[in-house]
Amino acid sequence: MKANEIRQKFLDFFKQKEHLIVPSAPLVVKNDPSLMFTNAGMNQFKDYFLGNKPAPSARIADTQKCLRVSGKHNDLEEVGMDTYHHTMFEMLGNWSFGDYFKEEAIAWAWELLTEVYELPKDRLYVTVFEGDKEDGVAADQEAADIWKKFVPDDRIIFANKKDNFWEMGDTGPCGPCSEIHIDLRHEDKRKEKDGKSLVNQDDPQVVEIWNLVFIQFNRKADKSLVPLPAKHVDTGMGFERLTMAIQGKQSNYDTDVFQPIIGILAEKAGKKYGDQEQVDIALRVIADHIRAIAFAIADGQMPSNNKAGYVIRRILRRAVRYGYTYLDFQEPFMHELIEPLSQQFGDIFPELPQQKEFIANSIKVEESAFLQTLANGLKRLDDIIKDKKPGDQIDGKVVFELYDTFGFPEDLTALVARENELAIDEKGFEVEMSKQKERARSAAAQETGDWMEIHSVEALEFLGYDALEVEDARIVKYREIKTKKDTEYQIVLDKTPFYAESGGQVGDAGVLEFFPIVAPEENPELRVPIHDTKKENDLIIHFTKKNNFIPLLQTGQWNIRARVKAEKRSLTENNHSATHLLHAALREVLGEHVAQKGSLVNEKYLRFDFSHNQKMSPEEMQEVEQIVNRKIRENIPLDERRNVPFKEATEQLGATGLFGEKYGDFVRVITFDENFSRELCGGTHVPATGKIGFFKITTETSVGTGIRRIEALTADASEAYVEKQDLLLQELKEMLRQPKDLKKAVESLLKERNDLGKRIEQLEAQQVQGLKQELIENAKEVEGIQVITQKISLSSAEALKQLAFDLKAQVPALFAVLGADIGGKPQIAVMISDQLVKERGLNAGKIVRELAKEIQGGGGGQDFFATAGGKKVEGLDAAIEKAAQILA
Repeated sequence: MKANEIRQKFLDFFKQKEHLIVPSAPLVVKNDPSLMFTNAGMNQFKDYFLGNKPAPSARIADTQKCLRVSGKHNDLEEVGMDTYHHTMFEMLGNWSFGDYFKEEAIAWAWELLTEVYELPKDRLYVTVFEGDKEDGVAADQEAADIWKKFVPDDRIIFANKKDNFWEMGDTGPCGPCSEIHIDLRHEDKRKEKDGKSLVNQDDPQVVEIWNLVFIQFNRKADKSLVPLPAKHVDTGMGFERLTMAIQGKQSNYDTDVFQPIIGILAEKAGKKYGDQEQVDIALRVIADHIRAIAFAIADGQMPSNNKAGYVIRRILRRAVRYGYTYLDFQEPFMHELIEPLSQQFGDIFPELPQQKEFIANSIKVEESAFLQTLANGLKRLDDIIKDKKPGDQIDGKVVFELYDTFGFPEDLTALVARENELAIDEKGFEVEMSKQKERARSAAAQETGDWMEIHSVEALEFLGYDALEVEDARIVKYREIKTKKDTEYQIVLDKTPFYAESGGQVGDAGVLEFFPIVAPEENPELRVPIHDTKKENDLIIHFTKKNNFIPLLQTGQWNIRARVKAEKRSLTENNHSATHLLHAALREVLGEHVAQKGSLVNEKYLRFDFSHNQKMSPEEMQEVEQIVNRKIRENIPLDERRNVPFKEATEQLGATGLFGEKYGDFVRVITFDENFSRELCGGTHVPATGKIGFFKITTETSVGTGIRRIEALTADASEAYVEKQDLLLQELKEMLRQPKDLKKAVESLLKERNDLGKRIEQLEAQQVQGLKQELIENAKEVEGIQVITQKISLSSAEALKQLAFDLKAQVPALFAVLGADIGGKPQIAVMISDQLVKERGLNAGKIVRELAKEIQGGGGGQDFFATAGGKKVEGLDAAIEKAAQILA
């Protein structure tokens, strides 16, 4: 049975059990501060478990792309070393939201594994929760009794909280779980040792394939457990391990999930998988990592230097390093794997073939950059190694510097060290890493209180598309967030006009005004300023620094007028609608390949990132501006459609969506002229394009591989920008005495400046030659050394450097210290012949640092040549005199 068939049989099985089959959520998590990546199948259903919104169906199943390389679920260092760990993997899962529970979940799991997939029953073991005294939770005898209908007692194992109690995080829904393990060992090994004793013992052939979680508790911030009003089922089965079991392999990497890529890599490297351990590890690492990188980029996360982007870059660099070290790939190679990867996964994950060229180009640039970094890191290592003797250690701080500055993995430093009969200071490196992690932890540390429930409501309403003010809102819940810097409060209302930050649009600011329900007055009793609004899962959260509303909640019933700051919203809408017009104009001018890759829309300006492989020409930018401003002048009315079925929006209406965005079954469609701009969008917009006023691009830059960024202004801000540029133009004309042709006048000035620069260079060269002869003639011999220490007059630091090197080329056994006043700034150059460095132990870098003290400055350089600059020109004479003393 092929991998694709195994996946499809799972989905078909649960479809027959009346489950709604939903697509995978993106790998990169949005609107959930507790997660960087989707690391479990249940992540996209978190709101259903938390009760923030109703599930579209009581029964759901899917295959979910997951990534585990950060936080407590971090498998990165094991990937490739063993046969079953992965960075990205697929999680097959079925869910019940208040519908079926343990009885059905267990029975269906057994039916699928043993009847559909025909796995041998005598190789399967199950675990159930043994209970926990600290939490006051008894053993899950209910699950054990159900399992007894299918497996004998000796195959049911009671296990501890670590293995058999599942928790979403430090707080939230949780419950006991029941795992299904399979023994894949050969018969002779099974006879030697019972498989039961190897369950949960990290044996590579006795592995967990399915986890059935029974969510029945809520973990509070004080660590107590409270029963949930409705019970849920959350299961997760590792697709790669399941495929290994069904195909009768001893390793996930031996299945047809990975073998096609491993085969391509092995052929390219001239190697054979299975011949050499280090080569096999490298092939496994790359075959695993390319999936994680490709799907992350497809879902909108580019490699970068921070947060989620850094994780993807780290995975990519780990793969490149293994290819470089063990497969001898000196040139970029990973980007070539995207085509076969997209063919393999295109049917189930269409986002991969849709963006394969963009993904491949992005990876190629990253590879090229890191291969250069590898070379630089190796050069730095060579410099360190040449001063070492066999048996020496490379200092832990240096190992950390290579890691931190060059992105050079510690294990690669250790490998190079071993090749040179050296070791690395592992403890010292760990100390430096711990310091860095502690700094990061301290910066991010915060204490989050429990939600304080005030009112219970069936559903939360967002009314901000139609109103900027709501008169009768109520607080549903609030909580306190403490950080090292300050304390703030998060409020959830039953209805709100505040737009929460998402889709690139910033969150609204405004005020909550409290009126007593009985005999409300015109003037509010209390005002609570809201400085930001964000979305956490599907909750709209209002942020305030004030806690003065809390006592009111305990003294009676209050109506709340929730009022958005109108001016900020209006200016933000101008910029948001302008991004839609800009997107359409870019596709018209540059081509259909242009796709949005990110945006920022606030009240001040707009920023729009898009896929394009080269810098836009001035003519292209001008044309884009003209199209956008033409559409603004047409005053196109907003056509907003809500709750449009997703298929209708994308297939019939042709609306453009954002890659990496998770859309529901129903979407909102924003149109400005059906023949120009139609997009899926949840943001707020102008009622007609004329309100935008005027659009002006201010910058167009590169922000990554194949991604360009435009920043632009609208309305008053764009007019002010143009007026400022016009004023500057008028000032320039006045400075140049109102020339008829400003461009020609500036070109003439530049030519004149260049001509003068060349003339000055010629004069400097003549000056240097004259000075050189004078210095050589006045050189003094001291114990076989030609000594030149003199204060001289030169016009540039470059001329001083040239003079020093000219002297070195002409004078044997040279010791020269030259001081010059260059534009009122003191400069010192020290030049020493190579033979004196070697034979006499002289070091220009050390000497110049000592001399720099006389001019209140600093400097450095190589052992034969070094320079210093400073503030005290009058100290040059003392520096020259000190040089003679140092030589003596």
